[in-house]
Amino acid sequence: MIRREDDGGIVRLVIDRPERRNAFDNATAAALGDALDAVAAERTCRVLVIKGAGDIFSAGRDLKAEAAGEPTRAEIIERDGNWARIFQTLHRLPAPSVAVVRGYAVAGGFTLAMGCDFVLAERSAKFGALEMRNGFPASVCTPILARLTGRRMAMELALFGDLVEATRLYEMGLVSRLADDAEDLAKVEADFVGRLAALDPHAVELTREMFRAAEIMPLDNALDMGKHLNSFLSASGWFAEGGRRFSAQKKDG
Repeated sequence: MIRREDDGGIVRLVIDRPERRNAFDNATAAALGDALDAVAAERTCRVLVIKGAGDIFSAGRDLKAEAAGEPTRAEIIERDGNWARIFQTLHRLPAPSVAVVRGYAVAGGFTLAMGCDFVLAERSAKFGALEMRNGFPASVCTPILARLTGRRMAMELALFGDLVEATRLYEMGLVSRLADDAEDLAKVEADFVGRLAALDPHAVELTREMFRAAEIMPLDNALDMGKHLNSFLSASGWFAEGGRRFSAQKKDG
């Protein structure tokens, strides 16, 4: 269901249910949550990549499996807890996360892509909060969208449930890079993920912590936190080390 591939400090988690368009049943959501927890606990991951097997990212919740069962209250709570856990772990992960999207990322698949720090996509890819087409709200996607884009656009995406072209989301700043086809996407992924993996992991972790805090802080408080972080970087010798590295590179150049 969830296939893990390790490449040095790069961890790729692949949703591997192509026969169901990589849709999430309860077991797949739990497996992805467990895989993310393992990545977070190991603290050796420099970049996390999430992909779908084959030519589709994910069609979201497996509604066929949903309709077939009669879960108990405890099973419902566990299932939706597993789904929320995925995004809580992605949000708190020390390493940056990258969704690589081919085909469709819709409903829960759209939520998963938007829950990552970066999205790389084929130009032909389609996204959308399609839950509203079936008469229910995109409950987890909505708070994620509210933090990613303006209120009017977030509400439009959440309410209409339209399929949206990757190019439109790129214009909105919700897709980081576009690729012409699968081959080009592989090149874009290799370059983008490789550049992230080459960054100092401690600096990346601190930057992510700053972003998480600044999202909910008044600007004055966020600037105070930045001031104190600068003092820490100076007192720890981090700035001096960076200066020496810069001088050495300038001399070599």
